[in-house]
Amino acid sequence: MIMKWLRENVYAAGLLLVLRVYVGWTWLTAGFHKLTGGFDATGFLKGAIAKPPMDKATNELIYPTFNAFIENFALPNAKLINIMIPLGEFLVGLGLILGTLATAAAFFGLMMNFMFLFAGTVSTNPWMVLLGFILLAAGANTGKFGGDYYVLPYLRKTFRKLNKGGDGHDPNKTAGGTRAPMGV
Repeated sequence: MIMKWLRENVYAAGLLLVLRVYVGWTWLTAGFHKLTGGFDATGFLKGAIAKPPMDKATNELIYPTFNAFIENFALPNAKLINIMIPLGEFLVGLGLILGTLATAAAFFGLMMNFMFLFAGTVSTNPWMVLLGFILLAAGANTGKFGGDYYVLPYLRKTFRKLNKGGDGHDPNKTAGGTRAPMGV
């Protein structure tokens, strides 16, 4: 019942507009400050390796796979990470504020929040995860009062055309009906 309201109700779309602009502004400003302020993730990555989240009872790593990712990929490629994080934050914020591909923006915002949490940074990440899940759960209604109102129908039409072979002809349809897919 609540999911139906969140995904289809026009009043919910209005509340989601306020929520996504707030979350988007938070992401956009964080990314903008990093893009213009000489951001360098090297210290953060080294700190995440030096003091990873540990289980207090067993003294074992809580996220050993993520720690291996930081040590073996992120730190050696810190220059790439220094571009991806600020640009990703900025684009997530822009997508949410404009309401264009808002559900995708919410998803990628959640992924970044979880990466920061796995590295041991709490900060505002739990709050942003909660708000991001609400936006993601609302689906297309998240961007109803935004660019998605125009973009999503265009994308649906384009993908429908591509599925039919570009010329509008559905390769699975014959003159007499529908042809069974190969291998059936």
